[in-house]
Amino acid sequence: MPEIYIDGQAGTTGLEIVKRLSQRDDIHLILIDEDKRKDEAERRRCMNAADLVFLCLPDEAAIEAVKLIEDPRTKVIDASTAHRCDPQWAYGFSELGEHFLEDIRTNTRVANPGCHATGFISIVYPLIQCGILSPEETVTAYSLSGYSGGGKKMIAQYEAEERDGLDPAKDPLKSPRQYGISQMHKHLPEIKAATGLTQAPAFMPVVADYYSGMEVTVPVTGICGGIAAVKKAMKDHYADQVLVSVTDEMDDNGFIAANRLAGTNRLEIAVSGNDDHILLVATYDNLGKGASGAAIQNMNIMLGLDEGKGLL
Repeated sequence: MPEIYIDGQAGTTGLEIVKRLSQRDDIHLILIDEDKRKDEAERRRCMNAADLVFLCLPDEAAIEAVKLIEDPRTKVIDASTAHRCDPQWAYGFSELGEHFLEDIRTNTRVANPGCHATGFISIVYPLIQCGILSPEETVTAYSLSGYSGGGKKMIAQYEAEERDGLDPAKDPLKSPRQYGISQMHKHLPEIKAATGLTQAPAFMPVVADYYSGMEVTVPVTGICGGIAAVKKAMKDHYADQVLVSVTDEMDDNGFIAANRLAGTNRLEIAVSGNDDHILLVATYDNLGKGASGAAIQNMNIMLGLDEGKGLL
């Protein structure tokens, strides 16, 4: 039975991985004592005793953690940004194509995609691969996320008891908040690297007052063949996938709820609009396919298990 260790198991992503894996009887979790979570010697011991290690740490800590692994058989999945553009690490998005799947299957180092990046790449990569979009295209994207995407600090901020006494009209957390306005969001480098875009998109991430769920929207115009061509390209690309699908019906009376897939590990893409203005919308859970669900999917692949095991 594979031994699994999570370095950073007390963080948001780490806790979600623990929650999902604790329901499985085909792996064994190595749990570190609470008072030894920052003990380097104990962490080193746990990592080198594992068949696979999840790194759920800040970027610099993840880079340092890899250095603690001495056993060449130990596989690593890094949930941080640190290794997503490193060519020596496989990019953990198997649905993008057979070579992505093979890289994950054969590599001992896999970088888990970022939450915002997951939705954008799921839309743009297939369109570039089939020639509908040029890599030189100027692309824009709007990405809405629940506050759990900001980790423990943001969760505490949104769930603080003192908010109960505030006037809702004056509570800034009641309003969706746009950020990353400098256009230097940390997911932009991996977006360029994974899609092949020659320039980063104009990217508009927004956090709102709900716990989890994401909605990434990419508009495209001037497409030869119009909306029918885009729908066919997306459906063809994801035709045989279990956790990513393309749907004709996503809206509820004209609305799309960003939390519609919260609590799942799936991602759905809808193609809407008309031949002149097409909207592609990806919905998923930022804690599921946007983080821990994707990490477990990559674990399944690396260990030779069914890709969707424990995720459906």
